[in-house]
Amino acid sequence: MLTDTGASTHARMTSTSAVSLAGDGPLAALHARALTVTIPSMGAIMLDPATSHADENFRVAAGDVLGEHQGPPFMDGDLYKWLEAATVTRDPELQAIVTDAAKLIARAQRADGYLHTKTQIAGAEPLAVGTDFETYNFGHLMTLACIHHRVTGDDALLAVATRIGDFLAVQRPELLAECNVCPSHYMGVVELYRVTGERRYLELAKTLLDLHGSKGSAGTDDNQDVLPVREQRRAVGHAVRANYLYAGMADYAVETGDETVIAALESIWDDLVSSKLYVTGGCGALYDGASPDAGQDYYSVTKVHQSYGRPYQLPQTTAYNESCASLGLVFWAWRMLIRTGDAKYADEIERVLFNALPAMVGYDGKTYFYVNPLRQVRDLTYPLRRPGDPKDVAPPPSDQRERQEYMQACFCCPPNIARVSAELPYYVYAEGDDELWIHQFVTSEVRTTFNGVPVTVRQQTDYPVSGDIELTVEAERPVRGRLRVRVPGWADSVELEGPRDRGYVVLDREWHRDTVTVRIPLRPRLLTAHHFVEEATNQVCVVRGPVAYCLETADLNGLGLENVAIPQDASITVTPGSGMFAGHALLQVDVAILPSSHGPLYAELDQTPPRPAALQFVPYGLWANRGHGEMTVWLPLIRTFERSVA
Repeated sequence: MLTDTGASTHARMTSTSAVSLAGDGPLAALHARALTVTIPSMGAIMLDPATSHADENFRVAAGDVLGEHQGPPFMDGDLYKWLEAATVTRDPELQAIVTDAAKLIARAQRADGYLHTKTQIAGAEPLAVGTDFETYNFGHLMTLACIHHRVTGDDALLAVATRIGDFLAVQRPELLAECNVCPSHYMGVVELYRVTGERRYLELAKTLLDLHGSKGSAGTDDNQDVLPVREQRRAVGHAVRANYLYAGMADYAVETGDETVIAALESIWDDLVSSKLYVTGGCGALYDGASPDAGQDYYSVTKVHQSYGRPYQLPQTTAYNESCASLGLVFWAWRMLIRTGDAKYADEIERVLFNALPAMVGYDGKTYFYVNPLRQVRDLTYPLRRPGDPKDVAPPPSDQRERQEYMQACFCCPPNIARVSAELPYYVYAEGDDELWIHQFVTSEVRTTFNGVPVTVRQQTDYPVSGDIELTVEAERPVRGRLRVRVPGWADSVELEGPRDRGYVVLDREWHRDTVTVRIPLRPRLLTAHHFVEEATNQVCVVRGPVAYCLETADLNGLGLENVAIPQDASITVTPGSGMFAGHALLQVDVAILPSSHGPLYAELDQTPPRPAALQFVPYGLWANRGHGEMTVWLPLIRTFERSVA
């Protein structure tokens, strides 16, 4: 199970492992590619000492071979994330690799429970450098260990994880307060509590959260530690660190019901989704910038990186949107959903799963984006960094940014992509007391029980090509239970009778051999942004259902992005996709072609009237798979347009 909240007092539901996906829908296809291509090919990289050195660092730390640590300090965590993905596949060959890796990891662990290859190989003091990502690595190992134990029943990694938890519990508070960047360990220790039942790990989570913050002018937005976590009200700073922190806080709230933590989380969530989240689910708008509000005297500013900016500060070409940040949003939203049963959190998970996540990995299943812009243009006069490149590698031209198979300086995102893609089935359903929650729509099967009676629920759909979903319920014998079916927040309506509770239709009845049909009308829509979003002023983006669309060079017919605008009354034709677009709908949009504007910084308006044309728009999640070129999600809006103009 992704999270085991079956015994959590304040949880409405728990994830279930008895799920299988099928069909050629986007989620099922992404999951299948992860199992057959992404995870095996990534394993070859992670285990190759000539490439990533991730596995080799443990051999050096264990004393199996001589050598020096290579790679970034968080590379241990990269390996743990890949091992988690490999575990979830249940593939015998990959399981054997995980078993061997567990033995190696255990050999590398110190007698006091400490485990961090960079520090150990150097013979340095633990927790002496706040940015060495020790606790980040600890957290990913704890999560790996808990999932590995649930999938296999093996305690090998769990034993390592409990020793790490016990090591943390006896450290000086000032060390723990400084060594908390990218705090995956908050999630890790809570999950360790759930698996072991040892309350000391939940108490450790409280200690860690209490220590995160309260630094005032000595703190930074970058690490979310200016204010105590219970007093924070805005999404700020490094977006991966932020979302990991918020997910850990949500885990703690699920177990304790701590109202002060809940109040903080709800305010931060509202701040994010109302003013700092991209339409694709991208998080963390800024490459580099400054947080003027963190400088307590307002005469100094604090540098921020891959971070949330001010409200509505959502650039397009320079959007950072690190892949790990959107995945961190999924972790956070899942925990909020578990606690509240509110469909608004499943809506944001859907946004990421259909847009941001598939855009991170190529259609080939083995190349990856670290940053995820909403616009790519030609002839940009300054280079856009490509994180993960060594320092001596020049960035590619602005319209040739492409996914990479391996990012030498920073490979943190690909194994995160792999494990979320492998764990997609866990996000589709959840179990409650004699009830099954249906969060996402994908052809699939899940086994559960109502009042002790085995029940199988099958979902058949071509979503998001259409919004027709057929649910077949087969119970071993007649039994009463509840299905809770999500009503997407973007939907105009849903054809399904029943009372509604926090965005779910509740079907409470006796089940035996039953079929339920759900119809969610899908239509292309033009979205506008708040007028504070300067780069999207008087622009629109095209969406249909959960899918955001983009325009690429491959469909521009020789035009540039600057030539295209969308009329307010644009006619949009929907056609089923094929090839890489199978399982998706493609959109043919009647657009207006504008004159080009290549000249000085300012020039007199070209009075040439726009002319009509029809261009194909494709799902953003599949952009950059058809060669180099431009791409945009947002385009200028034309309020009136005479299509008769020659």
